[in-house]
Amino acid sequence: MARFGGLVATDLRDVTTDPEALDSSGFWAVAADFEGRLTCARFGDVRQAPVPVPDPARWRGPAADDWTSSLDRAAYTAGVRRIREHIAAGEVYQANLCRVLSAPLPDPAAADVDALTALLARGNPAPYAGTIRLPAHGVEIATASPELYLRRGGSTVESGPIKGTGRTAADLLEKDHAENVMIVDLVRNDLGRVCASGSVTVPALCEVEAHPGLVHLVSTVRGELAAGAGWRELLDATFPPGSVTGAPKSSALRILAGLETAPRGPYCGGIGWVDADRGTGELAVGIRTFWIDRAQGVLRFGTGAGITWGSDPEREWDETELKASRLLAVASGTYVQSGRTV
Repeated sequence: MARFGGLVATDLRDVTTDPEALDSSGFWAVAADFEGRLTCARFGDVRQAPVPVPDPARWRGPAADDWTSSLDRAAYTAGVRRIREHIAAGEVYQANLCRVLSAPLPDPAAADVDALTALLARGNPAPYAGTIRLPAHGVEIATASPELYLRRGGSTVESGPIKGTGRTAADLLEKDHAENVMIVDLVRNDLGRVCASGSVTVPALCEVEAHPGLVHLVSTVRGELAAGAGWRELLDATFPPGSVTGAPKSSALRILAGLETAPRGPYCGGIGWVDADRGTGELAVGIRTFWIDRAQGVLRFGTGAGITWGSDPEREWDETELKASRLLAVASGTYVQSGRTV
């Protein structure tokens, strides 16, 4: 099954790795790993349905103190310093350094990511929240993503890159604005590879957007797809998302490959839906995202920060902690809201 906001899809009909299926027919759930694995699942029954009320019996999360990180504080801050050296050498302007958190599930066989989505909907509501549950195909994702990767309506395509994070708007620095502008330029170039010449615009730049526990700077980039361009061309031109890689993208990916010690998987990939019959779709950047690793019996979650020349290593570590803390508490059942633990 799959769930996106108030929409639920069941009756699995087909699963493919071919992005051209997204321009054929039917309603598809889409999960693209950061490393490039694409899973497209077509469902026969799609209907409006509210997110279920959380049921404590349906989700037993990891113990709050069982989470471990692929990069500890020392390794992460060392990575920030190394990226700054690459920036000083003129190899890159920005790179998004990430780490993957993991914790053992107390009862993996009973773990249901849709039950986790129900908890997230109350503890960390997000505009692109959802579930994709395809255990036979190795995809079990619960996301509370705040970031639009791609929205398509006919020939119009739009992206909403996020760069810049603080507890409040007063915490946002000049570095955060510069970071956002750099990524907007990258997204403009990516969309320009597949959009009609002169059609790419930036309707909104560095707008402050509030989310549970923090604020982000968000921009909007929009264009008109060139004649004959479909989802394959769109993904080829823009994936992985620029906001979670860096600029230039190719240099950032090369540098990050030498610093990150765990695959990102669904984290920082693309997660969402495509209605091929209507020519519409909405994919989120796979941030604020949990996924079950059945082979290891663990729940995973990713967090990261965009590193620029103006980055302070300890502040960047703190940003990754800020992004993770509320969601890990929800998943572990220790987040308290209005006097109640959820």
